[in-house]
Amino acid sequence: MSTTSSGDACALPAVTDAATCALPGGTPVAVAVPGRTWSGPNQQERFGLLRRARSIAIVGASNNPARASYFVATYLLSSTNYDVYLVNPRETEILGQPVYATLSDLPVVPDIVDVFRRHDDLPGVAQEAIDAGAQTLWLQLGSWNEDAAAIAEGAGLSVVMDRCIKIEHARFHGGLHLAGFDTGVISSRRQLRAR
Repeated sequence: MSTTSSGDACALPAVTDAATCALPGGTPVAVAVPGRTWSGPNQQERFGLLRRARSIAIVGASNNPARASYFVATYLLSSTNYDVYLVNPRETEILGQPVYATLSDLPVVPDIVDVFRRHDDLPGVAQEAIDAGAQTLWLQLGSWNEDAAAIAEGAGLSVVMDRCIKIEHARFHGGLHLAGFDTGVISSRRQLRAR
């Protein structure tokens, strides 16, 4: 499955995610997707990756508020305790944070490399994540590349594909609104709609 033609790969997927989904009773069920053979970490494993991580590098970070990478960076910087590093060779500052040209320029080894890049760039980014010493390669929602997954897994990295790190973090931490926004309120009551 290819991603959007822009550098920001966070379009909604045309098909169901191939990763394991949890049923209300907690029993995992695999979802088969034509053309996909790779199987990623289940819900509990993704939660573990996020819980253990201390730093996240966003490759393909954008200074454009309309881009998903900008929204994800804003969320991670304002709503989590992660050390967030932004990577884009065409920017010097985003959201008041310094931007690094490559993963090798970072002052730390990132635990998770969260990628917003075109489909054809993903194997190269996987190799850069390996070279940087990252533990996890995370390909954003709508981004699926089994070659990149094989490269990263072959070097011992965990791989998550076609999942938004912001949505996953908010879901695991109880702050996900139906529209994907962190409301800051945990309640079993349904929100009233403004007319």
